[in-house]
Amino acid sequence: MIAIWISLISNIVLTLLKTGVGLAFGSSVLIADGIHNAGDIIATVAALTSSMVSKKPADDDHPYGHGKAEVVASAFVAVILALAAIWIGYHSLLTLMEPAVSESSLPLIAAVISLLWKLALYVYTVRIGRLEKSKSVLATAYDHLADVYASLAAVLGIGLALAGEHLGWSWTAYGDPIAGIIVSLLVLKLAVEMGKESIDILMERTISPERLARYEKAVFALEPIKRMDRIRAREHGHYIIVDIRVGIPSHYTIQQGHDISREIKRCIIECDEDVIEVMVHLNPWNEGE
Repeated sequence: MIAIWISLISNIVLTLLKTGVGLAFGSSVLIADGIHNAGDIIATVAALTSSMVSKKPADDDHPYGHGKAEVVASAFVAVILALAAIWIGYHSLLTLMEPAVSESSLPLIAAVISLLWKLALYVYTVRIGRLEKSKSVLATAYDHLADVYASLAAVLGIGLALAGEHLGWSWTAYGDPIAGIIVSLLVLKLAVEMGKESIDILMERTISPERLARYEKAVFALEPIKRMDRIRAREHGHYIIVDIRVGIPSHYTIQQGHDISREIKRCIIECDEDVIEVMVHLNPWNEGE
């Protein structure tokens, strides 16, 4: 939660810095980067809200918890990034068709500050997101990574244009809008990857075969388990839900079946701390099957 608040405040400050300097000095890539940051404010607010919702306990209306709220926020951030990429690309193309403008060192300084700031935020938030297994915090981290790309391109574009002015290289005059186009492609790629991951989780795509095999091995280590009829698992935001059907001797009592179910849940949760719910169905098994 603290990581998202820090990200929100940083995005507000950087939006004002980059758009202000970009408008004052006519830097298209800095203006585009500032607009991208404005979109980040909306995305960060969504991440903050979803993080609060996802931590709510299960209730009658949401018996499996609220974990997917973070996935919805991640998908929303992906849409924001895609729209920002399209806007940056469009604006840069328009600038490329206009006469080149003289660059100033102040936009370069602003771009360098943004680059270092966003790089530090990315390292911090991705570490917290992985530690807490929070999709919303990770989405915020990847949003910062997109800003790192944007700021790096701005530094290179503005720096190249400034160097060209001093060295007499006319071809560098359009370094600013060209950098903006490169940024738009990088941000769009990141948005597509984030969107795909979010859609996979929302559509309840199964987890990796390696993880399922680990669960199956742990269950078969229990002596009463004679047959694996089915095992499925899906991500539900920052946790995993497992659905398993196994065969046990048909003469076992209900009490024995109940105890075995509890053992199955225990062993799966112990082998993967991301699992919070295991739904067990017991089928009868007879000698000779």
